[in-house]
Amino acid sequence: MSEVRVRIAPSPSGNLHIGTARTALFNYLFAKKNNGKFILRIEDTDADRTSQEYIDNIFDSLKALGLNWDEGPDVGGPYGPYTQSERFDIYPKYVQKLLDSGFAYECFCTPEELEQEKQEATEAKRAYVYSKKCENLTEEQKAKLRSEGRKPAIRFNIAKAQKAFHDSSILEFDDIVKGKLHMDTNLLGDFVIQKSNGAPTYNFAVVIDDALMKISHVIRGEDHISNTYKQILIFEALGFEVPKFGHLGMILAPDRSKLSKRHGATAVSDFVKQGYLTDALINFVALLGWSPSDGEEIKTVDQIAQDFRIGEISSSNSIFEYDKLKWMNGHYIKQIPIEQLKQMLKPYLTKYDLTELTDEQYTKMVEITREPLTLLSDITDAVPYFFGKDVQIDPEAQEKTLDTDVAQDVLKDFVSKAKDWDWNEENLHEKLADFRAFWKESVGIKPKVTMWAIRAAITGRTCGADMVGILEILGKEKSLYRANKAIK
Repeated sequence: MSEVRVRIAPSPSGNLHIGTARTALFNYLFAKKNNGKFILRIEDTDADRTSQEYIDNIFDSLKALGLNWDEGPDVGGPYGPYTQSERFDIYPKYVQKLLDSGFAYECFCTPEELEQEKQEATEAKRAYVYSKKCENLTEEQKAKLRSEGRKPAIRFNIAKAQKAFHDSSILEFDDIVKGKLHMDTNLLGDFVIQKSNGAPTYNFAVVIDDALMKISHVIRGEDHISNTYKQILIFEALGFEVPKFGHLGMILAPDRSKLSKRHGATAVSDFVKQGYLTDALINFVALLGWSPSDGEEIKTVDQIAQDFRIGEISSSNSIFEYDKLKWMNGHYIKQIPIEQLKQMLKPYLTKYDLTELTDEQYTKMVEITREPLTLLSDITDAVPYFFGKDVQIDPEAQEKTLDTDVAQDVLKDFVSKAKDWDWNEENLHEKLADFRAFWKESVGIKPKVTMWAIRAAITGRTCGADMVGILEILGKEKSLYRANKAIK
């Protein structure tokens, strides 16, 4: 295959998982690096678990990450349709081709008979493989079974394919991520390629789709390795060119267990809702199993694509470090122009009445609160004291700060002096410096203790944004009202 063509083929049985997003990203980067095509295919053959909501989520999540596909269900392409359920009329002729060539046969076994075989294997303490008892049925025997109302499934003949294309039962392939992998195909058993209801199984449909869409490289999770051996044999039996395969290590939680919702967000849409920036997600996910050549971890997707080397992806599992993702997200938040950030934060401020602030005050609020943000959603809990006349005092701030005699004396003095201050940034900065110096020199109170008292009374907290900025935004009347109210 002269052109690099890769695909991402998610099943719409849930929101797009971050692991699938990593697979999509590596496919996208590989295509971009090699001037190839990135294809989206929806594998929706499991009707019971498929929903339009999940299909929409796949589209929205990939687009949010900037992973735009060259061919797919919505944009079309020369090898469509790109939704598997719309391709059901394609598969039967390839099933028939395998039947005609002897690489497949009809199996009339009932679920009960197959379960009995599995039970016998379990009792004999051996791995179960299908007994092949339907492989050599005569036409008369088949006719009799059909007369009983049995509808056959179609099984792939492993032994025949292995003998036709390989020297032994050992099937080996060169994985572009993990190196040489091999398996004894005697352990596979003759697997079903078409169910008794006529529906193709995953391992069969994916081969036909990849072949007809001229996929050159299949890059996916290592949980598909066992499927790869089956798929290679089907490719060969149908006379298709076998694509190159690459299998990525799993993404594990910090405790090295399978990443799940109990650890935090796992779907791309959940990360976006929490306020993770897509640039940060892409940057972080790219580092799950791959390292930039210059050691610089902060990179744009274009920079990553230029440096991307499929052969240098680690074959080991990767740990999803939420703390590192938050750090990286915070870095990207700091780079956002203030006017753009103001708009991005508004969805997380709907519980507040933004009309209380002028645009200038809102801009100032964002400027003084953005520094510690690691998620856009952090803004919700960072700014409640900018809204409303009263403020909710944190119980610990009340007990350990405001209820002390020192804090009460500081607040009385602050209210007495501040009512005569000019309420602008430059003057507030100077007056607060003088106020702290007075309490340190005349009473011996540390400046931070002085400011804790003022901050606790006005914001309800003992830490937060720049106090001068807070006072300027709130204004003299509201600031002194809150300070006065905190005085017993």
